[in-house]
Amino acid sequence: MSASSPSPFNASIYRRRKLVNRLGLLLSSVSMAIGLIGLLWILWTLFYNGVAALDWNFFTKSTPAPGTPGGGMANAIVGSLMVVGFATLVSTPIGILSGIYLSEFGKQSRFAQATRFVVDIMLSAPSIVIGLFVFAIAVATVGNFSGWAGSLALSLIAIPVVVRTTENMLNLVPGSLREAAFALGAPRWKVSLAVTLRAVKGGVVTGVLLAVARMIGETAPLLFTALNNQFFSLDMSQPMANLPVVIFNFAMSPYADWQQLAWGGAFIITLVVLAINIAARVLFRDKVRS
Repeated sequence: MSASSPSPFNASIYRRRKLVNRLGLLLSSVSMAIGLIGLLWILWTLFYNGVAALDWNFFTKSTPAPGTPGGGMANAIVGSLMVVGFATLVSTPIGILSGIYLSEFGKQSRFAQATRFVVDIMLSAPSIVIGLFVFAIAVATVGNFSGWAGSLALSLIAIPVVVRTTENMLNLVPGSLREAAFALGAPRWKVSLAVTLRAVKGGVVTGVLLAVARMIGETAPLLFTALNNQFFSLDMSQPMANLPVVIFNFAMSPYADWQQLAWGGAFIITLVVLAINIAARVLFRDKVRS
């Protein structure tokens, strides 16, 4: 049987495909340019208005009373650090250990499948729903808002992110690495913690950092849990000031000095989230290269 001869070159089809390719590249470039222009415009506006609000008082004084000039965001900054910090301490071990179970122990068990289903639901659930849930179980029952309730709400937002990231990273570890550890007589728990988890520690840390970046900018859950506090306070059992809620309240106020402080707070949050995302990408990139 003779081999079929190649189809002759068709100049019209080639020109049409080339035209379609150029048109697709043009539309993609225009779309990217529009998105970048909008993003740069937002960042420039935030930078222009936010930097003007930053001074020594911004980091050392508490939020001012209505109509009172001066003041700063010291209480909100410290409150956000405490609420997010405790939420990170709670969500990180729970998320990592849950991801290890789903990848190394549960696999296709019914409990693992149900856990993955719940995690997927929590990942897509609006943050205000989580805030209302925590309000019902931790604020309404106790009778007062508190920083602990805010940390609990943020933990419920961060745990699914850490769980899913840890499980996905562990699933990338080749089975031969586990088999080699088992051949040396290592128990399963030690293989999971000292071999597979160590092999993907960069990706797991990336997931934790991304979860922290998401918690920092959440406003709705804290409105129903931590609420706000005009004064400087380290008592987590009482209402606590935090940057997202203060920014929300000050941006909606009719006072120009409050609005200026809101710009400064938004600028600080943007810088922190940007730094965390850059750190996460650097860690993940280095892990891939190694």
